[in-house]
Amino acid sequence: MEQIVFPVPNICEFLTKESKLRIYYTTERDEQGSKINDFFMKSEDLFNEMNWQKKLRAQPFLYWCARNMSFWSSISFNLAVLMNLLVAFFYPFKGIRGGTLEPHLSGLLWTAMLISLAIVIALPKPHGIRALIASTILRLIFSVGLQPTLFLLGAFNVCNKIIFLMSFVGNCGTFTRGYKAMIMDVEFLYHLLYLLICALGLFVHEFFYSLLLFDLVYREETLLNVIKSVTRNGRSIILTAVLALILVYLFSIVGYLFFKDDFILEVDKLPNETLLPDRTEPGETMTGEFLYSDVCKAGSSENCSSIIPSDQLIAEEMEEENKEHTCETLLMCIVTVLSHGLRSGGGVGDVLRKPSKEEPLFAARVIYDLLFFFMVIIIVLNLIFGVIIDTFADLRSEKQKKEEILKTTCFICGLERDKFDNKTVTFEEHIKEEHNMWHYLCFIVLVKVKDSTEYTGPESYVAEMIK
Repeated sequence: MEQIVFPVPNICEFLTKESKLRIYYTTERDEQGSKINDFFMKSEDLFNEMNWQKKLRAQPFLYWCARNMSFWSSISFNLAVLMNLLVAFFYPFKGIRGGTLEPHLSGLLWTAMLISLAIVIALPKPHGIRALIASTILRLIFSVGLQPTLFLLGAFNVCNKIIFLMSFVGNCGTFTRGYKAMIMDVEFLYHLLYLLICALGLFVHEFFYSLLLFDLVYREETLLNVIKSVTRNGRSIILTAVLALILVYLFSIVGYLFFKDDFILEVDKLPNETLLPDRTEPGETMTGEFLYSDVCKAGSSENCSSIIPSDQLIAEEMEEENKEHTCETLLMCIVTVLSHGLRSGGGVGDVLRKPSKEEPLFAARVIYDLLFFFMVIIIVLNLIFGVIIDTFADLRSEKQKKEEILKTTCFICGLERDKFDNKTVTFEEHIKEEHNMWHYLCFIVLVKVKDSTEYTGPESYVAEMIK
C-alpha cells in the first residue's frame, strides 16, 4: 500500500454538511465490498452536487434560502400543529368574533407583545421568538377574529413551503437532473404534495390541515420504522388477510345453510326518513336491493312472520322492533360474519343468538363458534400481528446494529475500535487522518477535474480503475 499526498480540489469546498451526513448514514454497511461500492456509486452524484452548489453561490437569494432549509421545515411543522390546534378547539367558528377582550386584558396582550419583541431584539433566542409569535397570534385572534387569523397562518404556511421547495431545489439541483429524475425523486414529490395540501387547507377547507400532521412520520425515524413494520412484509400480511377472508366466506356459507335463524342482531334505528326505502318505492339503489332484499323490516308485513294484534304481544313487538335477521342472503351473512366476527373478542358466536341446549343443532353451534374462534381469531389474526411485531423488532435491531457499526468501525478498512487498543494510533486518529472517507472522495474528484496529461502514476492507475 502507498500513501499519497495530493492537493484537494477547490470544488470540494462546496460539499455540504447535510450531504456528508446523508451519505454517512445511508451508505450500505452489510459487507465491506458493498459498502465501498455503494460509496463509489454515490460519488458521481456528490460531484454533480458540488458543481451545482458552486453555481448556487452566484445567486445570493437562492443560496440564503437553501442554507436555511431546516429552519423553513421547522416553521412549516410548527404552523401545521398550531393551525390544527385552533381547528380542533374552535371549529365550527360560530360566535367567535374579534374585539371581545376587556380593555385591561387587551392592554396585557399588547404589553406581552412589546416585551417579547424587546427580548427578541436584545437577545434573539428561540424561547423569546416563540413568546412573540404566541402573543402576536392571540392579538390577531381578538383583533380580527379566529377565521381570518387561521387564513393568515395558512397563507404564511403556503409561502413558507414555497420557500422551502426553493431551498430543496437549491440544495439538490433537482431541475438540473432532468424531468425524469425529478419525477422519480420521491422526496421532491412528497414536498410538492405537502404544498398542495397546504393550498387545499387555505382555499377549500380547514380540515385538510389535519393531513399535514403526518409530516411527523417523515421527520422521525422511529415512526418511519412503525410504518415500515407494516409495509416491509406487506405481501405476507396481505396473503394472511386473504386466508382470513376465505375462512370468513366458508363460515358464512355454513352459517347460511344451518344457522340462518341464529343471525339476529340488535339494531339502533334512525328516524323514519333515514331508514332504507321500501322495495316498492322508486329510486331504490341496487346495493340496497342486493344487501337488504330479504331483511325483515319493522312495520312491514313483507318477509316477516304475521303479527297478531293483541294486547299481550305489545311488549314482544317493542322488543323485536330493534332486532333484524341479518342472514337472509349469503351476502348479508358474509358482511355480518366479517364485520361482527372479526371485531368480537370471541368471534362471531358473541353476536349470534344464544341457543338452548334442547335444540338439535346445539352441538353443531358450539363447534361452529369454537372453530371460528380458534381458526380466525386466535390463529389468523395473531399471524398478522406476529408478522408486524417481528418486522418491527428486526427494524429496531438493524438500527441498533447500524449505529454500533457507525461508532466502532472504520468505513474504509473495516477495522473495529478494539483493534486500536494499546496502539500508537487511536481509532479517532485513524478515521480522521489515515482513513478519512472524504479524502478518498476528494481524490476521486481530483481525478475527474484534472487534465489526464498531468496525471501522476497513482492518479493514472485510479483513473483507469474508475473507467
